[in-house]
Amino acid sequence: MKIILWLLFSIPVVAANVEYRLSFPNAVHHEAEITATFTGVSQPIFEVLMSRSSPGRYALHEFVKNVYHFSASDASGTPLNVVRPNPYSWNISGHHGTVVVHYTLFGDHADGTYAGIDETHARLNLPATLVWAEGFENAPATLRFDVPSGSGWRVATQLKPESNGTWSAPNLEFLMDSPVELSAYDLAQWQVDNQTFRIALHHNGSKEETKSYAKLCQSVVLEAAGVFGGFPKFDYGSYTFLIDYLPYVFGDGMEHRDSTAISGEANLKEDLKDSSPRPLGTVSHEFFHAWNVRRIRPRSLEPFDFERANMSGELWFAEGFTNYYGPLVIKRAGISTLDEFVHDMSGAVNRVLNSPGREVFSVVEMSDQAPFVDAARSIDATNFRNTFISYYTYGQALAFGIDLAIRQRFPGKSLDDWMRSMWRTHSEIDHPYTLQDLEQALADSTGSVDFAHTVFKNHIYGREPLDYKALVAAAGLQIRKAHPAKPWVGPAQFESSAEGVKLTDVALRGSPLYAAGLDRGDEITRCDAKEVKKLDDWQSCLSKHSPGESLIVDYRSRGGLRHVTVSVSEDPTIEIVTFEKAGLTVTQEIQSFRKAWLGPKGFPKKASEIVVD
Repeated sequence: MKIILWLLFSIPVVAANVEYRLSFPNAVHHEAEITATFTGVSQPIFEVLMSRSSPGRYALHEFVKNVYHFSASDASGTPLNVVRPNPYSWNISGHHGTVVVHYTLFGDHADGTYAGIDETHARLNLPATLVWAEGFENAPATLRFDVPSGSGWRVATQLKPESNGTWSAPNLEFLMDSPVELSAYDLAQWQVDNQTFRIALHHNGSKEETKSYAKLCQSVVLEAAGVFGGFPKFDYGSYTFLIDYLPYVFGDGMEHRDSTAISGEANLKEDLKDSSPRPLGTVSHEFFHAWNVRRIRPRSLEPFDFERANMSGELWFAEGFTNYYGPLVIKRAGISTLDEFVHDMSGAVNRVLNSPGREVFSVVEMSDQAPFVDAARSIDATNFRNTFISYYTYGQALAFGIDLAIRQRFPGKSLDDWMRSMWRTHSEIDHPYTLQDLEQALADSTGSVDFAHTVFKNHIYGREPLDYKALVAAAGLQIRKAHPAKPWVGPAQFESSAEGVKLTDVALRGSPLYAAGLDRGDEITRCDAKEVKKLDDWQSCLSKHSPGESLIVDYRSRGGLRHVTVSVSEDPTIEIVTFEKAGLTVTQEIQSFRKAWLGPKGFPKKASEIVVD
């Protein structure tokens, strides 16, 4: 026994760490070659895994499907025994404290979730790129990138740059939360409060367009900080926007602790002609996440589980309130117009008020559906059209209405105060919040426990809509029918078919088509005894009727031919418009309300005072 103990304690203990090396010799065919060296391995059976989920996403994505040519060896290059216990991991044995694994990664989906590799760049979301190991969650990691010769590629990431040309992360969580862009990107940067803000923009435009766009982004950054009274302290003193605007990437925005990955088919030469460029909305939304969700963090997402779907009932706040502040910050920065901002809010409110899903789930329960809807893939049909409202949209509508309610009931207070209360109390990673914490912060920021309780009882846990008609009036806004007297049988989606026109999605509960028994796959062949051969025939028949009338429909369903009467309703779609558009008087009181709500928040520095390099 003494000899055995002496042998055990005489074995040198090597600190656990992992080194990754990535190269792209076959980038034209979307492949990367990756080597991971794990040092300080103590487990006899060493489990190496590929993530199944990714920070900022809540569904499973099964990244391992694009990994092949996997092999393992020890430090001397001797092959090791590899067993696959499940589709997501490899068990490796026979090592002597060091395990070197090598594999090929395929990636041809450049966005914020997956990996996109080609001859022009490598856009890497690291959970979709790197294997990791059980027991190494707290081990430091370094990455080295071997870029293709003559490519001009540079590395952009929130990872810490080291003097030897590598990039490092203190642990697995930070590593997997750090996207990487390798390309010949344009770089624009500026400094505020001793921190650097960088835009690594990969696009087909000019450097002048990059700089012009960076100035707009800078205005958004400063105005977002105005909500909270300052910036977060970024871990390595910088925040990086990784932006791909290219015709072969996929539209997405993904928040991270000290960076964001944004992609889309934007054309800045054309977009910059608009007063409020469309791509700026994603920039505003994702940067606001530097506070809300990356630091003001739901307890349900701590720690994030890379092996399972992550469910959080707080996404209406984390994502939905951010969806409100995205356009609000752009308006406050003076980039968008009042009409543009109101149009954005109108769409969210209309969706909430006219969706049957509101009667099925509360906004908390909608948030819990994220693992099934957040870019989740399935082939079977769903009834989401009748049961689900996006927590982005629902939360945005709630934030809009609650902000107006606070401003009217508690003069001098606003939703900004609720956000600042959450920032003061829950800005550190060891102070994540719960739904109860959100309610308490609302009570603290308004000084009213009763108000907070009512909001949560009726509108957060409950399914009661806010009284938007009354709330918007103080801001000089009006809710009205978007298409008064327009005949409507449902927001149905049709396509031409061999028999007539086919209903391609489920009928909306409460719509005339639903009441008449029509559903997905049914084909309308006659309307008011006239043949329906194409979409124009169906639309022409419907347009001849007024709300309150009926039309006669023949259709073919799974059960055979049917002959029904469909009652025509008025289109229920609502819109929010300014008093100016409605022909109503805008008083001085309304002007003052709008200024307090939509005016700049006075961050100490203005964009015009800061140089963009």
